[in-house]
Amino acid sequence: VVQATSATAALIASSVAAAMVATGAVTEVGSVDPALYQQYAVAFVLVVGVVFLIAGVARLGFIAQFLSKPVMDGFITGLAVFVVVGQLNKLFGVEKGEGNTIRKLLTIVRELPEANWVTFAVGASALALLFLLPRINKKLPTGLIVLFGYIALSAVLSLNINYGVEVGGELPQGLPSITLPAVSLEALVAMVAPAIGVLLLAFSEALGVSREFAEKHGYEVDPNQELNAHAVANILSGLFGGMIAAGSMSASAVKEAAGARSQVSNLVTWLAAIVTVLFLTPLFKSLPEAVLAALIIHAVWHIITSRKLQRLRLESRAEFWLGALTFAGVVLVDVLEGMLLGLILSLLVFIYKSSRPHLSRLGRAPNTPGVYSDLTRHPENVPVPGLLILRLDAPLFYANALTVAEQVKRIVAETEPRPTAILLDAAAQDELDLTSVEVMRSLVRGLQAEGIEIYLAEVHAPVWEVVTRMGLDELVGPERVYPTVDAAVKAITNPG
Repeated sequence: VVQATSATAALIASSVAAAMVATGAVTEVGSVDPALYQQYAVAFVLVVGVVFLIAGVARLGFIAQFLSKPVMDGFITGLAVFVVVGQLNKLFGVEKGEGNTIRKLLTIVRELPEANWVTFAVGASALALLFLLPRINKKLPTGLIVLFGYIALSAVLSLNINYGVEVGGELPQGLPSITLPAVSLEALVAMVAPAIGVLLLAFSEALGVSREFAEKHGYEVDPNQELNAHAVANILSGLFGGMIAAGSMSASAVKEAAGARSQVSNLVTWLAAIVTVLFLTPLFKSLPEAVLAALIIHAVWHIITSRKLQRLRLESRAEFWLGALTFAGVVLVDVLEGMLLGLILSLLVFIYKSSRPHLSRLGRAPNTPGVYSDLTRHPENVPVPGLLILRLDAPLFYANALTVAEQVKRIVAETEPRPTAILLDAAAQDELDLTSVEVMRSLVRGLQAEGIEIYLAEVHAPVWEVVTRMGLDELVGPERVYPTVDAAVKAITNPG
C-alpha cells in the first residue's frame, strides 16, 4: 500500500517549516499562516515526486542492492516498533511525546496517571478482539467487525461526550481539485535536499515492506519500477493537495490481514475511498482513535514477534550487528537517520570486503588431471615445484590493488622453497582500471628483479586490451599468456 505514512508526514512538517524560514516566508514557525503552509506543503510533495521521477529515469533502483537483508530486517523491525509506540498515546488517551521512539515511550509512561482509562478499555478490548476473533474463525472479517462494531458502540454510548474518548470527528466531504502551489523558485530549490532524504526514507520503507511480502507470497520486486510508481503517485498527490505517498508498513499489513492478495484490492480501496469521501464520511465521526491505534498495532505486531534479529544472531554474528545497529538507529534517533545509518554501514562493509579479497594458492588435485584448487581448503592437493599458482577470488580494482600486491609479496616470502615463477589465474577479471595496472606494473617489476618470472592464464580479451594499451605486455608478453591454468603449468614445467 502506497499512502501517507507517519514518518513522511513528520518529514513534511520539518522540511516545509525549514524551507519557509530559509526563504524568508516566515520568521517563526509557530506563526505560520495555514494557507501559506499548505502551499509550501503541496510544493514539497511535488518536489518529492520529481526527485522520484529523476531517480526512476536514471534507473537508480540499484541503490537498493546496498541495503543488505540484515539492514532491511533491522530497519523493518525498528520501523514496526516506531509505528507501535507512535500509536500508544491514542491507546491511553494521553498527549503524544516528542523526540525519538524511546523519548515518546517515556513520555507516555509519565502521562499514565493522566490516562483516560475508558479510552484504554476501548482500545485494549478492540486489540484483544483483533487477536482472538481469527482464532475462533479465520474467515471472519475481523478488521471490519471491530471497526464498525466500535463505531456503533461509540455512537450509542456517546463515548466522546460522556467519557472524553477521542474520536475521528467531522471529516470533509467531496473530491479535491487540481491546484498548483504559488511558491518561489528559491523555495523549490531549498526543498530538493530534504526531498532526497524523503526519497531515501520512503524508498527504503517501500522496498522493506514489499520485499517482506514478496518473500512471504513468492514474487519479485523491481526497484526501478517502484521508483517510477512512487514518482507518479507523489506528483498526482501533490497536484490534488495530498500528502507524500510512500510504502506503508501498517496499511500493507492491515490489508494483508484482511485477505488482500493482489492489486485488485487497491482498485477496490480506491473506489471505496471515492464513495467514502463523497457520501460516507459522517460514519467515521464516532470512530474512537484508540480503535484505529489497535488496528495498526495488530497489523504490525507479527513483524515485531517474527524475531528476525534473533535468527540473524544465530546465523551470522557480524551481520546481526548490522541489523541491530540499524534497529537502534531507528529507535534511538529517528527513521530517516536509522535508515541512513544502515545504508552507510552496508557500504562500509562492502568497501571493507572488496578491499580485502581472498587470494588462493592453487595446487594440482590428485587423481583429477587438469584440475587445480585452493591448497588451504584442499590440503590433499599437490603444489607444483618451483611454481606459485595464485587465483584472485574477486575482481581486481583500484580499492584492493595495493592489498592484493601486498598479499602476493607475503605469500612469496612465506613459500618454501622460494618459487622461480608465478602463474596468475585471471579468470575472475573482466576489466582493469588504471590504478590496478600501475600497481601490477610495480609488482611485476619487483618480482622480476628478484628473479621470479610472471605468467598469466585465462586472460579475457577486454583485460588484455588494457594491458597492451598501457604497455604492461612489455613486462608480460603474449608468449607468457595461456588459455588455461593446466596449459600454463604444462608449458612452464616442460619448456622443451
